Amino acid sequence: MTIADQIEIVRQNIDQYTEEAGRPAGSVRLLAVSKTHPASAIQEAYESGITEFGESYLQEALTKIDACKNIPLIWHFIGPIQSNKTRAIAENFDWVQSVDREKVLRRLSEQRPGQLGPLRICIQANIFSEPQKKGANPQELPQLLDLAEELPNIELRGLMVLPPPVSEFDRQLEQFTKVTQIFNELKQKHSQMDRLSMGMSGDIKAAIFAGSDMVRVGTGIFGQRKPRKPDNQN
Repeated sequence: MTIADQIEIVRQNIDQYTEEAGRPAGSVRLLAVSKTHPASAIQEAYESGITEFGESYLQEALTKIDACKNIPLIWHFIGPIQSNKTRAIAENFDWVQSVDREKVLRRLSEQRPGQLGPLRICIQANIFSEPQKKGANPQELPQLLDLAEELPNIELRGLMVLPPPVSEFDRQLEQFTKVTQIFNELKQKHSQMDRLSMGMSGDIKAAIFAGSDMVRVGTGIFGQRKPRKPDNQN
């Protein structure tokens, strides 16, 4: 099956789940997670109408951004962020969905070139306080959101979450619903937040039912990820 075929299936599923959830058509955006896949795969996805791509490994991403520089794409950084990588991220990406601490947020603001306009930010939230995962816990979120709203060169847009993996739909829905409740509470103060990035290939239906505004799909579009050699690109 080609990438174009896979995209069509993913789109049909998103449309179906959106309708079943009673939500407006087109209210869920699709982010194609292209990490570990070549620029040629991104080109093929673009030809099928995909314009937003998510990358997690900086050096790999920069190579692909350069290879695709003549295509009007929107690039999201979704991987863990080391402090010494913030300048390259601020200079080359349109969105950063994995901001999880004050130091990174301040550096992104300071290092964002003014001519590019504000860097659109989602705060990565560790709603379930999993020690092995990145993300601000519920107690840290309010202060981080306040800072994101105050900093120049930063446009606060929402939250990105990666809940504990569960296979049962009801449990997925329960987790995602909790996230949505917290998101809606935070929106009362930060009304400009319009992006709740949650849901991937294995739990996309539950995420949409719970209110996700963006689903991140990698294997469902590009197939299984190719193995990567260990490095320090994160």
